[in-house]
Amino acid sequence: MATYFATMFQPEKAEPLLVDLLASDMPEAIQRAALFELGTVVADENDLPRALSIYDQYLERWSGDVKAPEILLRQGQLFRRMGLNDMALGKFYSVMTAALSLKGDQLEYYRGLVLQTQVEIAETHYLAGQFADAADFYSRLLLNTVPALNRSQIQFRLVRSLAIIGRHESAIAEAKDFVIHFPDADQVPEVRYYLAQSLKALGQNTEALQEVLLCLREQKGKTRQNPEVWAYWQQRVGNEIANQLFREGDYINSLLIYQSLAQLDNSAEWQVPVNYQMGVTYEKLAQPQKAVETYNSILARQTEEGTNASSALQAVFGMARWRLNFVQWQTNAEAIDHAMMQTIAPPLALTTNLQSTLNP
Repeated sequence: MATYFATMFQPEKAEPLLVDLLASDMPEAIQRAALFELGTVVADENDLPRALSIYDQYLERWSGDVKAPEILLRQGQLFRRMGLNDMALGKFYSVMTAALSLKGDQLEYYRGLVLQTQVEIAETHYLAGQFADAADFYSRLLLNTVPALNRSQIQFRLVRSLAIIGRHESAIAEAKDFVIHFPDADQVPEVRYYLAQSLKALGQNTEALQEVLLCLREQKGKTRQNPEVWAYWQQRVGNEIANQLFREGDYINSLLIYQSLAQLDNSAEWQVPVNYQMGVTYEKLAQPQKAVETYNSILARQTEEGTNASSALQAVFGMARWRLNFVQWQTNAEAIDHAMMQTIAPPLALTTNLQSTLNP
């Protein structure tokens, strides 16, 4: 009954049954099983210090028990949940030592336990922000061919760790491999983000641009459970790479990305800032007419939004109006200068010819 309630996520009903078993005159095997289960139930109730204490009691009473390595593993997980990563790692390494004492007929159990412990060590380094250590452990884990290993999760975290610590060549190789082997994984859009960033970091702008455009063409519905994930990462990867290209003066390619970004979301909150950046890019490309058209389209959205526009959106509307006035003033000034040059040119030419006649 206690196990049933624990399985049904009702730890408050399971705990009294287990406590009663431990307080009664039951065989040692029953008490051992009850104490082990009680540690799990109390952890599920989020009373982590008490769960650790229960597991300590188990190890004190039955230190040589076959479940001792598993209890050490659980203690490591509890320490990590408490934010005590060094203590967690200490427990995980203790699992390795304890598992060596297991008998030959428990070899498969040993292998599974060691593998899980290696995963936990990698996860602890990863969650603590120790990405170099995490990458090292994840790389070694991927050499294992055990079917039960969550390879997509491990390789995803390896890609992210490699990108963060600047090992871009390795990140690119792992990211490309991930997309090939796990094309339907929920992490694909984020992996493409790290792939594009690593390509850009190595100066491979053309490849980075191709990766961004490929990401932007993907359908948001491709992610099975969280379609909004694609939208988030499409917007992030496109926006960051486009802005980097813009700052570097690569206006043509940045414009290509901005144009694709504008098609991702029809909301004013998304399209107006992207269109504004397109307008500024047209200015950089010396296409004032395109810039004017873009700024006018932004101001048309202001009329549509009316008083519903947020303060951030109102600020962009204001900047677009200022840029529109500036471009129009600049265009008019250039037209006047051109006209004046056309008017002044003939007399200057006449004067030059007259001087040539008087001074042969």
